[in-house]
Amino acid sequence: DLELTGNNASYGTSTANGAQLAFDEVNSAGGINGKKIEFVKADNKSEPAEAANAITKLTTSDKVSVVLGACTSSNTMAMTQIADDQKVPLVSSFSTNPKVTVNDDGSVNPYVYRVCFIDPFQGTVMGNFATNTLKVKKVAVYIDNSSDYSKGLAHFFEESFTKNGGQIVAEEAYLQKDSDFKATLTKLAAANPDMIYVPGYYEEVGKIIKQARDMGITVPITGGDGWDSSKLVDIAGPDALNNTYFTNHYSVQNKTPEADKFISAYKDKYGQEPDAAAVLGYDAATMIIDAIKRAGSAEPEKINAALAATKDLQLVSGKITIDKNHNPVKQAVIIEFKDGQQLFKQAISPE
Repeated sequence: DLELTGNNASYGTSTANGAQLAFDEVNSAGGINGKKIEFVKADNKSEPAEAANAITKLTTSDKVSVVLGACTSSNTMAMTQIADDQKVPLVSSFSTNPKVTVNDDGSVNPYVYRVCFIDPFQGTVMGNFATNTLKVKKVAVYIDNSSDYSKGLAHFFEESFTKNGGQIVAEEAYLQKDSDFKATLTKLAAANPDMIYVPGYYEEVGKIIKQARDMGITVPITGGDGWDSSKLVDIAGPDALNNTYFTNHYSVQNKTPEADKFISAYKDKYGQEPDAAAVLGYDAATMIIDAIKRAGSAEPEKINAALAATKDLQLVSGKITIDKNHNPVKQAVIIEFKDGQQLFKQAISPE
């Protein structure tokens, strides 16, 4: 259940590519217990209502054993109740909002998991990076008001940054599909921030960064994993992206044997370097494969129990253990843009 068309199609396509690679590797080695994995794709068109329709079809008429997806938090949150009701495990690769796995009342969704870190961690990492590495004191925050992801990330960043003694000097909002950000950027610049935090998705973020630089705003601009798409460079341009940083799940330059093997296989198959969505698609598929092997069964209930018991599983984005809230304990990385290239800045582990 992925964003194969619509505003977040770059994520969905990369995720599907990464997952397909993992399933192909297992199938070409003979499958699991002699059975091949069938990867049935459903397009949620980057919209929550469509995500709910897609998971309903996958679990009722397609009778899948596990669902992989969606990428964005809003789309996955539209699916969680259906996964729980149908008793079919759902593994999100890229949804970082805490509410994907844990409800407002503190209860854990019994059939929902993820392989990505969550926004409180991601927000804290950027808050600490802003204070300790960039040494900034005053920050303006620019939020995508149509996104649960963006609002959550802004909240956790602000909490961390102010706890460090930093000050939020301005906060403004935009909506997905907006294209002219100059009026709001003028307001943000008037507050004289040392940095602007833009926790959004690549489509709007690219335009925001381009327009900010065109207006002469030179301070660092930072964000989260929603920035990670090759399209960001196309939209913003390499020059505008200098002096920008974002939190991410992995970097192609943070060398490990697992990452090297994956990157090489991905390039061979798709002719391009994998972005974070591709890595997490591969990792989600790997976690599902590992759970099916340990369950020794294609029964959703048994796979669900195996997913919950995932411990010290080595993935491309790092080693993970699933905690009591069905979230992985893992590290994050900071990426810096230099002339349109993503450079690995530093890795930050959970405290």
